[in-house]
Amino acid sequence: MRDGVSGTVFGAAESRRCREDFPSLRRRFGGHPVAFLDGPGGTQVPNAVIDAIADCYRQRNVNAHGNFPPSVELDERHLAARAAIADLLGATGPERISIGQNMTSLAFALSRALGRTIRSGDEVLITQLDHEANRGPWQLLEERGAILQEVPLLPTGALDYDAMRKLITARTRILALGCSSNALGTVNDIALARELTREVGALLILDAVHYAPHFPVDVQRLDPDFLLCSAYKFYGPHVGILYSRPGALEALNTDRLVVQDPAAPYRIETGTLNHAAVEGVAAAIDYLAGFGRGASRREAVCAAVAGISAYEHALGRLLWAELETLPGVRLWGLPFNQAQRAPTVVFTVAGVDCAVLARRLGAVGICVWDGDFYAPRPLEILKVPGRSLMRVGFSMYNTAEEVMRLLAVIRDH
Repeated sequence: MRDGVSGTVFGAAESRRCREDFPSLRRRFGGHPVAFLDGPGGTQVPNAVIDAIADCYRQRNVNAHGNFPPSVELDERHLAARAAIADLLGATGPERISIGQNMTSLAFALSRALGRTIRSGDEVLITQLDHEANRGPWQLLEERGAILQEVPLLPTGALDYDAMRKLITARTRILALGCSSNALGTVNDIALARELTREVGALLILDAVHYAPHFPVDVQRLDPDFLLCSAYKFYGPHVGILYSRPGALEALNTDRLVVQDPAAPYRIETGTLNHAAVEGVAAAIDYLAGFGRGASRREAVCAAVAGISAYEHALGRLLWAELETLPGVRLWGLPFNQAQRAPTVVFTVAGVDCAVLARRLGAVGICVWDGDFYAPRPLEILKVPGRSLMRVGFSMYNTAEEVMRLLAVIRDH
């Protein structure tokens, strides 16, 4: 697949070659090769990431900010990791990148800090489409007197933007919005959200966990006040990432010890970070950049993500088209030919408990998700029984042959 801007190519041949970099793909279950079609839940890690993590433990398993060589090395690696993340997201520099245990922990920390600015009657807007990690932390602001509102979800799987326009008023303090839904693959209208929140002076907080793996991210263009994502969705370890626009984090009274650096990006970070995992994040970004072309790491990683995205979406379209032909199968969300969407395919099979089907698939090495997968609200709105839902998502190492293996089991259910 060719990205028209960068010229980067990523197709079946590149996918087959990259598979050699992922040792977990050599596993077999029931005599069958493993197929990780669980992209919405995370990705496997390549040898480059494993090696970077192991190297940290071998060479500098010490704490930060010491006046001795291994600790100085660790500080340098941490700064380099923040710079790599800044390149991935298009941030102006490493000072914009905070790191945490996971996206959810950072969202709760951000919610607690923002809660100290909330006054009774302020309105906080979330959506009926989002993962609970971008709903639960903001629902807690009701305890501070905030009035919680929800942007409705339409039966198509898209948000009701007419309703969003009406819900964002001078009383709105925060809009928490997912860039892309892990539940249905819907990509939301971030430009509209930014326009509407700017008009009333509200903060825009973006959940890019399911977006950053599949689309080039440019925080200068998206212009959020805060953006969160997770490295384990783009071939890295389980590390949470928070981007803050200049001045946004510095304005908050965050939970922190008196010994913590009060400057951004550190003022929202608590305790000792997972040093080895942080180095793994940098390795994951460099690994991705190796599949792109460009004069800088930023250009290369954007080109790579665009090329890989086109390949992943082709697999998604293939699965969608084949499932449409199967009796008893219902597809949920926007079709691939109607709108920009993530390479996530969600479906139900009439009369089938998908937990049973998922176990059957797992027995022959095919890994997929079933149930609500931590996004119960959209399923509740769409009246999808949680036990009946299957979710398949694609990553750079997936193949058309794996799609056909999946379909063969579904046809034989």
